[in-house]
Amino acid sequence: MLKGIPAVISPELLKILAQMGHGDEIVLADANFPAAACAKRVVRADGIGGCAMLEAVLTLLPLDTYETPVYLMQKVPGDPVPTPIWAQYETIIRPHTQTPMGSIERFAFYERAKTAFAVVQTGEKALYANIILKKGVL
Repeated sequence: MLKGIPAVISPELLKILAQMGHGDEIVLADANFPAAACAKRVVRADGIGGCAMLEAVLTLLPLDTYETPVYLMQKVPGDPVPTPIWAQYETIIRPHTQTPMGSIERFAFYERAKTAFAVVQTGEKALYANIILKKGVL
């Protein structure tokens, strides 16, 4: 048993976070994300929401300070679906970086996810709740 590890961080995810180096990226994906098709490594986190996972990961993962460390998936142009989770993500991220979040077009996001160190498939049901985090240094 370890102290200070958030309960939503599985042993598999803890190992992946520890193995990541400076500049490596991890995707926190919603339940609809095609993780198996886009990832070298997939960690399942069924039943865990995106905000809970983001908060937990950021207790352990330093964000990059040299480049934009956080990217959201852009909505498809013309898609009227609301994205209130983006404001929630912003609130969670703000104590960890002053750099504004970037955004990436949907299909470019999928391509970038293919180069990520891992994809964490959460149980988040909000649409467009996919986010990339770039690891920094301590």
